[in-house]
Amino acid sequence: MLTAKGIEKYYGNLWVLKGVDVHIRKGEIVSIVGPSGCGKSTLLHILGTLDVPAKGQVTLQNEKINELKGRQLADFRNQHIGFVFQFHHLLPEFSALENVCIPGWIAGTKRSDVEERATELLNILGVGHRIDNKPGALSGGEQQRVAVARALINNPDIVFADEPTGNLDTANAKELHELFFHLRDKMQQTFLIVTHNEDLARMSDRVLHMKDGLIEREG
Repeated sequence: MLTAKGIEKYYGNLWVLKGVDVHIRKGEIVSIVGPSGCGKSTLLHILGTLDVPAKGQVTLQNEKINELKGRQLADFRNQHIGFVFQFHHLLPEFSALENVCIPGWIAGTKRSDVEERATELLNILGVGHRIDNKPGALSGGEQQRVAVARALINNPDIVFADEPTGNLDTANAKELHELFFHLRDKMQQTFLIVTHNEDLARMSDRVLHMKDGLIEREG
């Protein structure tokens, strides 16, 4: 479903990615682990179209996504890719429901359909009772669940998660781990996760171990 070949990235004289190959199948949960500075977040951002490679090709559902530009790229990202970040990035002036709905509204989906889907997701994720609350009234775990619902609103092919439990306590991190697998089993959702959390990595279908800009091994 997602294939990357020969991905290289430079920042000035710094060679961050040195020819990385990745293949993700539908319904997989794959974790990328490795020491800080090894290139794992850079790789995730390139695979998720938030950055561009210096060399190499990224293909998602047979679309060469790093060749897309401008509005075409933005539309593809909105329709096919979801993101979950460490610090949620929820908009503080909007309710949980509105935050989840925003990508659906941007996609041009009928407002009532988006709100129905958002409500369904918030209920599945256990925060349906917080639907009208703004982020400032939510706990860290609740905020991250809202962020996951937002990532899922457009039924993406894949969700990219960058240290999704890095800002959560142990109990909330464990619940979020279990939630990813519930979503995979219930919705056949695909996840690619950058994490330092060894428990989450061990639960994954596959683990890609990165070191010095390369995938050193797979387990």
